[in-house]
Amino acid sequence: MTSSLQTPSTGAKWAVVARIYIPALWLGLIIGISFIEAPLKFTAPGITIPLGLGIGRRVFFAMNMVEILFFIALLAGSLKRGAGKAWSWGVGLVGLMLLLKTAAIRPGLSARTDAVLAGNSDGGSLWHYAYIGVELCLTLALVALLVMAAKRWIGITGQ
Repeated sequence: MTSSLQTPSTGAKWAVVARIYIPALWLGLIIGISFIEAPLKFTAPGITIPLGLGIGRRVFFAMNMVEILFFIALLAGSLKRGAGKAWSWGVGLVGLMLLLKTAAIRPGLSARTDAVLAGNSDGGSLWHYAYIGVELCLTLALVALLVMAAKRWIGITGQ
């Protein structure tokens, strides 16, 4: 008796791995940097506003570059072995949040940081709230993708 299930190709295996690990790693990056490091940085002894802003700029630039690479890998993993509608919408939402963060919000935050460093502003702005909101939406979208990928993986391996 032969099984009707075929052994997945290397590309299909990579796609399953990408669909699970990329959202998980991305979530870790966001939680570690946006939700833990960034707020705590300004409470550390000896960290001035200019120093904290300088560190933040470098860290968030690097984080954004990693997020772009994660998104490319997530897209590549979504092309193999057919993605459902919900998955495609989730990946699209993640891409939209990343684009919004990169192209719209970060430039506004950079201008605000320049103003603070020049002494023309006292800090906080709507840009920070927009960034936090988009980061929360991105986090929820990544959690949803991770749950979908895990359910699919359990369904595949549980047969």
